[in-house]
Amino acid sequence: MALRYGFEHFGVLQLINEHETSQLATRLMLHDLPAGLAETYDKRYRLNDSTLFKSFYRSTISTVWRSTDHFENGARDGSDFLDQIGFDMALSIPVHSVNGTRFAVLFLGDGDDIDRREHYEICYEAGCAFDYFHRQVLANKAGMGLTPRETEILRWISYGKTASEIALIVSVSEHTVNSHTATILKKLDVVNRTQMVAKAIREQIIQ
Repeated sequence: MALRYGFEHFGVLQLINEHETSQLATRLMLHDLPAGLAETYDKRYRLNDSTLFKSFYRSTISTVWRSTDHFENGARDGSDFLDQIGFDMALSIPVHSVNGTRFAVLFLGDGDDIDRREHYEICYEAGCAFDYFHRQVLANKAGMGLTPRETEILRWISYGKTASEIALIVSVSEHTVNSHTATILKKLDVVNRTQMVAKAIREQIIQ
């Protein structure tokens, strides 16, 4: 799809809280960028500071960005990100999953601008492709190997319930709840309940 519309590369970027520190490499759910490009970008820049990233929290309209925009308009309209990552043009298409998690499909390249008809077509095709990708890949990955009971306990933890309260709710012993909690911590590769809940929400295990 990227090549057909004159772009060289693509990426599917998961969006998080606007004020949470975000790295390009960890937010890319799927991409074909040159090896190490995202990691190099993260060492030198903050994705949160880019105009392109901030635009995702001001509008849900697909946007074409050009590296020359700041020369033409007198403002750095997204060109900061393009200058930093090394492309002349980008198309950002906001999309979302059925559970409301927000993403952006990015197309990057050095080619000519696309016309309005192509813009409409690629937005529609990107939305269809993302929907399929989310259902077939991201939705299955989101469980992180948790059992239904572990997911249930995790959800109650996210509501602020203590181990003793959860034990009464799900009709098991407090020891069993603590055992499940330890297993969840290990599976999610985190060290405390706060990190556990934050990662579970970020990975769409719970809402």
